[in-house]
Amino acid sequence: MSNNDILRSLRYTFDINDFLMIEIFGMAGVEVDRPTVANWLKKDDDEEFSPIYDKDLSAFLNGFIVLKRGKKEGQEIINEKSLSNNQVLRKLKIALSLIDEDMLNILKAAEFRLSKHELSAFFRNPKQSQYRDCKDQVLRNFLRGLQISYRPN
Repeated sequence: MSNNDILRSLRYTFDINDFLMIEIFGMAGVEVDRPTVANWLKKDDDEEFSPIYDKDLSAFLNGFIVLKRGKKEGQEIINEKSLSNNQVLRKLKIALSLIDEDMLNILKAAEFRLSKHELSAFFRNPKQSQYRDCKDQVLRNFLRGLQISYRPN
């Protein structure tokens, strides 16, 4: 799943306008302008389309956490240079204050079945034997479930 797809999905699900998007990036210490945001949101076949890189998507997700939960006192926001689906899922879990049951219900809304053990494997340390990579299919269904849950119409 591309970073642009993730950004477009979150923008639609939470009805985020361009100005709020710019503000969210700013909350994570990244300055962007409206044309840049607009190009990230364009369809892949548009000539003005621009890919959003991991470090920028990370900044958006970190800013989204600050928007939804507030900034932690005394902690500097660190935007990762590379992102995995597992990290995207974790950041969304944190931003929306979700527990495992909430996440399973969101996946269920998208008609995607996952056990609690399978879900917890995505959040383990990658060095543990029970760790599993979050595949695009899981993330795509989670984002679709968010859309169904947070923007049902």
